[in-house]
Amino acid sequence: MTPLEILVAALTGQAAPRIPVFCNFLDYGPGELNMTPKEYFSRGEYMAEGQLKLLKRYGHDNAWCMSYVGIEAEILGCQEILFPKKGAPNVKDFVIKSWDDIEKLTIPEDISQHPHWQTTADCLSILSQEIGTTNPICAYASSSNTLPILLMGMEKWMELVLMGPKDLREELMRKCSDFCQQQVKAFRKAGAHIILYATSFGTPYFISKKMIAEWAVPWMKNDLQGDAGGIVYYCGGAPMNEVVDTVMKEVGIGAYYISPLDDLAEAKKIINSNGLTCAAIDDIKMVHWTVEQTRAEVKRLIEIGKPGGHFLFGSSLMPLELPEENIVAMIEAAFKYGRQ
Repeated sequence: MTPLEILVAALTGQAAPRIPVFCNFLDYGPGELNMTPKEYFSRGEYMAEGQLKLLKRYGHDNAWCMSYVGIEAEILGCQEILFPKKGAPNVKDFVIKSWDDIEKLTIPEDISQHPHWQTTADCLSILSQEIGTTNPICAYASSSNTLPILLMGMEKWMELVLMGPKDLREELMRKCSDFCQQQVKAFRKAGAHIILYATSFGTPYFISKKMIAEWAVPWMKNDLQGDAGGIVYYCGGAPMNEVVDTVMKEVGIGAYYISPLDDLAEAKKIINSNGLTCAAIDDIKMVHWTVEQTRAEVKRLIEIGKPGGHFLFGSSLMPLELPEENIVAMIEAAFKYGRQ
């Protein structure tokens, strides 16, 4: 079976020779091509080449068509991105500097025609041609409650969410939801199999379960417009077990990238055979682990999640400081212990 077929089997509960093994090599492409991040992310061809080289080098299942997260802000008017010598680029110039800027914010009628979308489109086009029938291609979309962080910063957005004028908050949410809908549609049309739906406010880590149910969930439903196919629920590494059942029932999302801070056994019990449980190893701690510790943790997670199927093993943030031997040990162990 191809990695894509193995993923489909895990999603549907069918038999497969092993579990899917995903790695989030989001920041590793520049190093693979001996480029700076600014040069690497300037062209979709470079991004695709980096992902294909990483796929060949490590043998995991998935590739990413993702540019840096700040590209979303650039499409909406961000004038400056901070490009470090190593690591992920980030927003330096906020589009919304005062609440008055919310009314001025304009969403393009078709983001797929925007110049800043082109690198992502080119990358996705190449990946679709090269591996579109064999390997899962992943994309990333910020939810309507998360995109404002890139537009105005976490502090100002939290202030608006918790204390600011409701009408301004809802106006910004409507615009960001429009953007999210367009982005999901564009990714699907261009050939992405998986869309990581990032929602910082879909976890009790930041807001109450009551606010998630009454505010965040309705906007999630609006973002996805009743079609959660290929969507993976992701809370940026924050715990989500307390809300998985609600999101599954209300929004219909069928795959969950469980935080290393969550109890995996509890998550598997909640999701059961109704969706895909994705276990994320704590690769921040893995920076300081030995090879033996890495293998042991992979084995532990897979022994918890594999019984009953509907399970995927994956990495978390994959910091560049990860020792090469630990990356190799993690992937080899995932294939070894993930055999059915």
